[in-house]
Amino acid sequence: MSLPKGLADDVSRNLVMVARLIDEDPEGAYGYSRVALRLASRVAAVREAAGFAAYATQKYSEALAEFRAARRMTGHADLWPMMADCERGLGRPEKAVEMAGAPEVKKLDKAGQVEMRLVAAGARRDLDQLDAAIVTLQSPELASNSAQPWTARLRYAYADALLAAGREGEAREWFAKAVESDKDGSTDASDRLAELDGVEFVDALDEDDDSPEGGSADSAVDKDDLEG
Repeated sequence: MSLPKGLADDVSRNLVMVARLIDEDPEGAYGYSRVALRLASRVAAVREAAGFAAYATQKYSEALAEFRAARRMTGHADLWPMMADCERGLGRPEKAVEMAGAPEVKKLDKAGQVEMRLVAAGARRDLDQLDAAIVTLQSPELASNSAQPWTARLRYAYADALLAAGREGEAREWFAKAVESDKDGSTDASDRLAELDGVEFVDALDEDDDSPEGGSADSAVDKDDLEG
């Protein structure tokens, strides 16, 4: 709203393309973010979008600078977890742990606080502090039976930490809970659960299949099952 209409339209189009491409084509999104940044570097939304695009392409130093700029402009703490994760990406997990205990965390909404827990637990794991990572993830949000947007990721992270600590039985339980709450497939919890259960998936369309007379491996298994 602070820009002249023509410029505002150009900036908006580039920001829309960042949002559209950031998951499937992060490099493309990054390119559009750079255009928006050249056009309107004093707009907080542009700096934030540039930060997310840089983060998606693992340009953590650049992402951190953009997030800091956006935070200075708005005074909001929303980007604090992303800034902490950038510190992890830059090989400074101890800084991320420090940020997890900062006053800014109390200013975050529930989703932001959960995100901060995930980042802090990841930082603990970076420091080979597995027990501390597990404790960090233990929270009312983890124990809650209600499904929230963050539930699957939180349960998955907890299961993964348990597995890394050698607590396989508990890990299996939490991977199963992650599967229950992961309605949109945001994690690979179902695959991890299958691995723990010793399930192997066979591709029926495998072009390298050497079954006699062109028969598929799956059909051969089915035939043996019938004869058995």
